[in-house]
Amino acid sequence: MTDSVDSAFDRTGLDLFGHRGSNQSGMRAHNERLVLSLVRQKGALAKAELAKISGLSAQTVSVIMRELERDGLLVRGEPLRGRIGQPSVPMSLALDGAYFFGLKIGRRSIDLILIDFLGNLISICRQTYLYPTPSAVIDFVSTAIPKLRAHLSPQSQNRISGMGVAMPFHLWNWALLVGAPDDDMQSWRHRNIQAEIAQISGLPVYIQNDATAACGAELVFGNHEGLNDFLYFFLGHFIGGGLVLNGQLYSGRTGNAAALGSMPVPDHKGKMCQLIHVASLATLESEVIKAGEDAQHMWSRPINWTIADDVFERWVDDAAYGIAYATLSASAVIDFGTVLIDGWLPNDRRDMLVERVQHFIKKIDFLGLEAPQVKAGSVGLDARTLGAASIPLSQRYLLDPSSLLLGV
Repeated sequence: MTDSVDSAFDRTGLDLFGHRGSNQSGMRAHNERLVLSLVRQKGALAKAELAKISGLSAQTVSVIMRELERDGLLVRGEPLRGRIGQPSVPMSLALDGAYFFGLKIGRRSIDLILIDFLGNLISICRQTYLYPTPSAVIDFVSTAIPKLRAHLSPQSQNRISGMGVAMPFHLWNWALLVGAPDDDMQSWRHRNIQAEIAQISGLPVYIQNDATAACGAELVFGNHEGLNDFLYFFLGHFIGGGLVLNGQLYSGRTGNAAALGSMPVPDHKGKMCQLIHVASLATLESEVIKAGEDAQHMWSRPINWTIADDVFERWVDDAAYGIAYATLSASAVIDFGTVLIDGWLPNDRRDMLVERVQHFIKKIDFLGLEAPQVKAGSVGLDARTLGAASIPLSQRYLLDPSSLLLGV
């Protein structure tokens, strides 16, 4: 994976593989990341609190906070008075400290978002299509970037720090399943989409599997404090997944870990199939079309779906049954306590799915295992795009969450 940095170390002092610099500037940069990570995780913190949590000396923390404030990454809050000695001043992440693009390349749609340093959405561009091609993606990105940049002042535009891309891997293998001409999908083999987007944007570009990116959004932006291990399902055109262990996103040797859609599961008739065939929105789309309804609205932003109740009920029953058995299989390998489920569907429909999975979990034999809790994800339908934007945020400014758990 190519990144547009000029040397072995970027401004954070970590090398291209995420290792700490061994020199003084590298250690200082590591400490800067530590401070930013703790403030992001715990909210506004004063110097004394940061020193206690981080294990750094008060003098070191003071120097780092001044430098980060000078760089526009931290802002001062109101002094906390009423205590002995000088009033302490909490510091928070600066809203305009940095900005990030997040690009989601889906099988039916493409989104590009711009977020601020806190993860707030500034603007979004969106387009639907029958299937993705590299040329269509490049054309979309070329048009969308200037539109999103225009929402920022010229000074703020200079603080855009990178672009993350969330996309299915090996798209050329999906031609038959997405109903696309094989020649068009084979073009993905020969295009370096990362390099092309980097050239267009002039930014560092990072690529990640789309479901893994969605899981990363839950880790960085989700409302699950203290949840350090969980399995994650995301229902898009096809279902996918992610895995968090010890507070860290686990992507595996090839970046495709927790490819949950490939897991073999039984259907209600006892026949084995892959989870992707029973728990994907593509399957629901097929059922909607068979019922004589228009399914195109599923791929525009889902707020209210006009899907017949009986069609949705049949699908959600099959999907939940498959997800419950996939959870059983995964639990036999990794002892996680929580399963999160999210997807490109209205919240009320997602919650119905979660409840149905909980129902089947209670009926499945987990003998020798402890059945995990099943909950709805907290990020929602934009998880893949926000996850994409979180990649440059994490790469350039944060430490791995596992470092914080270890008290580094």
